Amino acid sequence: MYKNLAAALAAACAFFSLSPAHAESPPVKAAFVYVAPVTAAGWVRQHENARRAVQAALGRQVETTYVENVAEGPDAERVIRDLARQGNRIVFTPSFGYMEPTLKVARDFPDVKFESVTGYKTAPNVATVNARYYEGRYRAGIAAGRMTRTHTAGYVAGFPIPEVLQGINAFALGMRSVDPKAVVKVVWLDVWFDPPKERDAAMALFDQGADVVAFHTGSTAVMAAAQERGKLAVAYHSDMRSVAPDAQLVAVTHEWGDYYTRRVRAVRDGTWTSGNLWGGVKEGMVRVGDFGPKVPQAVRDEVLSRQQDIAAGRLHPCHAAAAVRDNTGRTVIPAGATLTDAQILRMDWLAEGVQGRAR
Repeated sequence: MYKNLAAALAAACAFFSLSPAHAESPPVKAAFVYVAPVTAAGWVRQHENARRAVQAALGRQVETTYVENVAEGPDAERVIRDLARQGNRIVFTPSFGYMEPTLKVARDFPDVKFESVTGYKTAPNVATVNARYYEGRYRAGIAAGRMTRTHTAGYVAGFPIPEVLQGINAFALGMRSVDPKAVVKVVWLDVWFDPPKERDAAMALFDQGADVVAFHTGSTAVMAAAQERGKLAVAYHSDMRSVAPDAQLVAVTHEWGDYYTRRVRAVRDGTWTSGNLWGGVKEGMVRVGDFGPKVPQAVRDEVLSRQQDIAAGRLHPCHAAAAVRDNTGRTVIPAGATLTDAQILRMDWLAEGVQGRAR
């Protein structure tokens, strides 16, 4: 009797261990599409670090993959579509030019979730997410304004989209808040990742009197150029002191790991929702630090103090104590006003003191 009872119990345990209700759920497949190669630092590196953070945080609950160096346009649509077909339940597309291909693919795969990073168009299964990059740019501008000797900064920029214009304007406003004579000279490249072209643009700006440069492109070439010329540069996306140990003024870094982890977890739990999502200093998505050796402690303290002010809501880079004008003289932020997220997302102007065109 006892022998039969033991056998029955063993059979029951085996049944329940194999039944669907008690089996381990399959991992959530999550894919990432990168606009440039995975390098040691930069935009793509930060998203790759975040993908790894998702894998580390969720372990066997997630299976992540990525495709690198995918051009915006038809190539992006093909890659995104392939990833949806491969059973990925969420696909992250972190580049502005992926927005339309993402929306097009999403219409054909309503059960797959998509996240358009830096985009602005949503759908029931497409969320957009933007970091308040301009919060970091403003503080980098303060550092540049304190350190420049020529009152001239350069800015190497990819494309004149709102995300980039926000950064240029915030940098200029921050710089001019401590150096009213400051000007910012912009060079447009019409490409996100082209190291030789990025380097040439930085060198041209140095030749035009800039002694500090910022950039919104994907490589470390601008930092290397500053190191070569004995100038200063603001690292973007990542800490780049390994490339420019003497030239780095400060780094504006982006931290995506916590956000991506929460969104993959939401897919797993069935709580994912669409929407326009924002994060910045307060949420830990944008950080300024990693100062270079030439930066005095007083400047470091000032920049970090402004970081605390932004996190606490005491400072907003797009708030105008006095009217803010663009570089054609038009008032773009009336005195006492603060731009809303929607207005910032549609930014199409360059601030007073910026030499260039928002074409």
